[in-house]
Amino acid sequence: MAGDTEIQVHWIQKIVEKELEIREIDLFTLKSFFLRYYHTIPCTLTLTHPSSDDENKPDFREIDFGSPVSPSQTPRSTSSSSSGSIYTKRSGEISEYSIENSPIATRSLRSPTNSKPAMILYPAGNICPSGILKTDMATNRRTKSDVLGYGTVNYGHGNIVRGGGGASKPTGGVVMKEAAKKAAMSLDPEVVRRAGNEQYKRSNYAEALRLYDRAIVLCPCNAAYRSNRAAALTALRRLDEAAEECEEALRLDTNYGRAHQHLASLYLRLGQVENAKKHLFCQRQQPNPFELQQLQSVEKHISKCSNARRIGDWKSVLMEIHAAIDAGADSSPQLFMCRVEALLKMHQIDEAVSSLSNIPKTESLLKSSSQEKFFGMISEAYFYFVGAQVDMATGRFESAVTAAEEASLIDPRSIEVGVLVADMKIVARARARGNDLYNSERFTEACSAYDEGLRRDPSNSVLYCNRAACFFKLRQWDRSIQDCNRALQIQPRYTKALLRRAASNYELGKWGEAVKDYETLRRMLPDNNDISQALFHAHVALKKSRGEEVSNLTFGGEVESISCLEQLRSTISLPGVFVVYFAIGSYLQCKQTSPFVNTLCNRYPSISFLKMDIEERPEVASVENIIVIPTFKIYKNGRQVKELVFPSHDLLEHSVRHYSF
Repeated sequence: MAGDTEIQVHWIQKIVEKELEIREIDLFTLKSFFLRYYHTIPCTLTLTHPSSDDENKPDFREIDFGSPVSPSQTPRSTSSSSSGSIYTKRSGEISEYSIENSPIATRSLRSPTNSKPAMILYPAGNICPSGILKTDMATNRRTKSDVLGYGTVNYGHGNIVRGGGGASKPTGGVVMKEAAKKAAMSLDPEVVRRAGNEQYKRSNYAEALRLYDRAIVLCPCNAAYRSNRAAALTALRRLDEAAEECEEALRLDTNYGRAHQHLASLYLRLGQVENAKKHLFCQRQQPNPFELQQLQSVEKHISKCSNARRIGDWKSVLMEIHAAIDAGADSSPQLFMCRVEALLKMHQIDEAVSSLSNIPKTESLLKSSSQEKFFGMISEAYFYFVGAQVDMATGRFESAVTAAEEASLIDPRSIEVGVLVADMKIVARARARGNDLYNSERFTEACSAYDEGLRRDPSNSVLYCNRAACFFKLRQWDRSIQDCNRALQIQPRYTKALLRRAASNYELGKWGEAVKDYETLRRMLPDNNDISQALFHAHVALKKSRGEEVSNLTFGGEVESISCLEQLRSTISLPGVFVVYFAIGSYLQCKQTSPFVNTLCNRYPSISFLKMDIEERPEVASVENIIVIPTFKIYKNGRQVKELVFPSHDLLEHSVRHYSF
């Protein structure tokens, strides 16, 4: 019982010293208070095992509230019965054990009979650990009041301003920055390391990394410093560098358990299951149950993914990839690259290409993982293997062959890579030969060349589209449409295939089908004048086939200026759709709107655009009842159908599109 009391008094004194450090209150006063009332705090010291997230944090050895221990303290070994883990503490480590519910660090004061934190009673006027001033009890009033500081100065947690007057000396971020600068100039690596730990606790990972770098310069053979640097790199999501730093820590101390744990966690996130196993089960280290469960789950999903890939079940491949990522392999470049491959095989080429930008970046491959196998081939070779397929699917044939050959150099024993190289060389040669024959107007022979490439790569949309061009030149428009359909099944937004199918339908007199394709193309390429003109002629042909009047329809081009009211009336009385733009050239709103009207004129050639400057013809404003500038009126076959007053660009285009072909 006496021993428990000594422990309680010791920790109360620690709390007192920290409160003094933060709030600048008289040490003797606070110590007297806590020693008087400490018997109301039924607490004992409880050591708790860390969560799995703590494994990637710097190694804090200190038991004091968030302040690093001096290097003179003796290292000791501590074990937790909850998991069986054995940790060896070293100089410079950050302890994985903590005392909860402190505003400074993750420490715990718990009741011996209840798992809930014990309630602490404070007399009025006392400063609580949360920094809140309790005022609901009887209090001895001071002659000079204490108030919480406020204003433009950055204060520390619970800072006190005496007398409610001017602000006290700031104790928050400004002081920490100054302390970090001062520590960085120190020649004592422990001082620098402690400053790095403080920055890490405050999530200033870049600054913590800088300080750890300085500590390593001063003491390059300290494994704990390397481990701390790895924790900062992990927080900055530079996982490959963090793993290299852990390997360097193990080179300095092969028995450093903390570095093994860090590496196991990092390799698990990188999807390298075998490497993670080596470090999770190293020496006498008992694996963390949570990390062991994560590893088993990731291994299971990667295995299922590999089996599904082997039989070509790409939907299941995608499902297992997402499951493995959710299980913990959230930074595995190989899994993300496998997702790209699955999307390619499912003919989702645009999504596959965009997914390339989401692959976790790694500056270099680790020595220990450079020969790691993934789906039976070396990991680095797999990147080139998938990249070659992306290049081939998007028409970059030469780049595809180069990437495939690079994969073969990295993993010459892979049968899958060898087959890919052979196929891509044949496809690239067939495409090059077909293009040469097409340019020589030997279209039948060009078709045969493209046939050879398609036998090796039956999902190549580029070869289908090229062969469709040959059939078009041979006036075999039905066969051209068939090849365009195959290409669009693989790549739905393939503009060249849409253009050739539209042109083939036009030649066959299928005006409605041609209009659909041209309208799709106009949405994809709204400012392409050639597409707009082709759409206009397809609309005219469609109207003719229906017996509608088309004699006065002309392809647009420019906004026509109207000089008088009589010219306006005679023009809008003609058949067709006219958009009349009432403006004043000197007005800012009109200067901003006019370029967009010109764009609409090119975008919707079936509509005629007219412009009337009412500053030059004010009588027109009175006759047409124009009050707000700019105003738009839409006429169809001589009758006004819509009026828009100062419309937004979106509303104006929506209305124009509605009355276009």
